[in-house]
Amino acid sequence: MKKVITYGTYDTLHFGHIKLLERAKNLGDFLIVGLSTDKFNSLKGKKSLLNYEERKSYLQSIKYVDLIIPENNWEQKIEDIKKNDIDIFTIGDDWKGKFDYLSEFCNVKYLTRTSAISSSLIRSKINEENLSSQRI
Repeated sequence: MKKVITYGTYDTLHFGHIKLLERAKNLGDFLIVGLSTDKFNSLKGKKSLLNYEERKSYLQSIKYVDLIIPENNWEQKIEDIKKNDIDIFTIGDDWKGKFDYLSEFCNVKYLTRTSAISSSLIRSKINEENLSSQRI
């Protein structure tokens, strides 16, 4: 069985996330998602709209995801790869080169992002709409 792992916050879940998870799953037989905890997001300077349990709940409903583990820090990836017998680490290509060091432990693949969609773009549009409605 070929095991794949990816990581993310998955706060404002969108089509691009679904496509990334689908492509990650297609790389192997079993997909593990390392889901950033609220504490880790805080350390990264991120504020999630949904808490860890809420984000985990909707990730569990996605057919491509076989297992969700908490991502508590940057350093745990090597341990996760070894502990779970991972064959492929994958993540969006906006991280290209950042995780090349993991190739010592497994195959590393950067997946092309889905164009015209991102969590940042969604948040920006929501903020713009909120500002516009406040001016009326």
